[in-house]
Amino acid sequence: MCEEKMKKFIYLVGVLVGFGLIAQDKQAMKYAKSIKVDDLKAHLTVLASDEYEGRETGTKGQKMAAEYIANYFEELGLEAPVNNTYFQKFDLIASEINTSYFRKDEEKKMVFEDFIYFSRSETAGEEYIDVIIADEDDTMIDSYEGSYVAYLVDEYTSMQDRIDKAKEAGAKGFIEVIESDDKFASTLRRFSGFMKRPGLGLEGRDNERSKMIIVGKETMAWIFEKEYDQLKAGDKAQVIFNADYLDKPIETENVLGLLQGTEKPDEILVITSHYDHIGITNGEINNGADDDGSGTVTVLELAEAFTSAAAKNRGPKRSILFMTVTGEEKGLLGSRYYTDMNPVYPLENTVVNLNIDMIGRVDEKHEGNPDYIYLIGADKLSQELHDLSEEMNSSYTNLELDYTYNDENDPNRFYYRSDHYNFAKNNIPIIFYFNGVHADYHKPTDTIEKINFEKMEKIARLVFHTGWEIANREEKLNVDKGENSVGN
Repeated sequence: MCEEKMKKFIYLVGVLVGFGLIAQDKQAMKYAKSIKVDDLKAHLTVLASDEYEGRETGTKGQKMAAEYIANYFEELGLEAPVNNTYFQKFDLIASEINTSYFRKDEEKKMVFEDFIYFSRSETAGEEYIDVIIADEDDTMIDSYEGSYVAYLVDEYTSMQDRIDKAKEAGAKGFIEVIESDDKFASTLRRFSGFMKRPGLGLEGRDNERSKMIIVGKETMAWIFEKEYDQLKAGDKAQVIFNADYLDKPIETENVLGLLQGTEKPDEILVITSHYDHIGITNGEINNGADDDGSGTVTVLELAEAFTSAAAKNRGPKRSILFMTVTGEEKGLLGSRYYTDMNPVYPLENTVVNLNIDMIGRVDEKHEGNPDYIYLIGADKLSQELHDLSEEMNSSYTNLELDYTYNDENDPNRFYYRSDHYNFAKNNIPIIFYFNGVHADYHKPTDTIEKINFEKMEKIARLVFHTGWEIANREEKLNVDKGENSVGN
């Protein structure tokens, strides 16, 4: 072929390839625009209504929500991948504290009156426990083995790093001592109502699990038989502790719908949200409009957008599993059941998880600028996923992508606190879409009237474009970070 003809040939190929890419972009934009405020609002008006009673795991309201989601998946024509149903059913163990107390002779300090107890650990009646007061820098960590380690703090706070280190040193349990009487009283009120309700877990309790107790100054002084202001690091005491439980099985379900891929059906993109919330507390319904009604209805709209494309022969090359999970508020239980116990599709064939948990509100940092989203985890396992996400945003949605909570040293540890983590720990790249916390977080005031649906629509379209690209690109994304990094 002569040089002139070669140039024309290359030019023509470039034009055709360019035309194909433009056509694909136009198709993606067309179906992304089918995600609309009115549709998001219509779904959320149902799922976040009082009728659904806060969707607590294992309750009537959660099961009503599961039926609503499954019915919509069926209406869209998604495949029912669990024995020809949309429900992945499993049992959780509900453990309710029967009684718990500290005892010295005949005098007792009672749970929910004098302290709060957090645990799924098994106890065998009364037992003597050794308590040691930690120093500020844990320089005495070698002496923690077999003891309950007491930390003196100004208010209840997460000390996960210190607790993890103490567990490695053999600590048996932990006592957080809130030194402010007012703050302890507030913490007691805040947590007691919630902790009186049965806790849920995938397995039974066992003695390998840590016990966590929160007390005030009065109870701590009583344990040590000293004035509180005389206590110091290294002090030790012994006291009788008891915690008895009542256990029963609770049936719940994840809801799954599959859109079959046209060319690489065995490779799976998983799009998740959790549809459970915290139910009724102190007689008030926690509707969970943002947490995580906003993510759940976004998954429904994404499913509608992708199935609309498939109906016009624009289906994704890879399969897409739309999965709304239960039990997130109880410890990421629904997603853990899927990944750790019963993955419907092999995890080695799961290319990415896009998880949506709270995208309908604006946090204090972004007041006056609602067009933002916190992105967490995209670069933890795959730099390519992070870069793709950035490209989709700059090409289509132009949101502010805030990576504050992606910092390894973020004290909130949000990377570990939603369902994507159960995929990430299995070396599956993830993106977590999150709007940050707000004043109504886990309160009855998290209602639909406060949702910014325009913001939701934009974020949903970003997730759609990201999912479209992942599902249709020729090669799987590289897993180039993490313990078991591999090229795909």
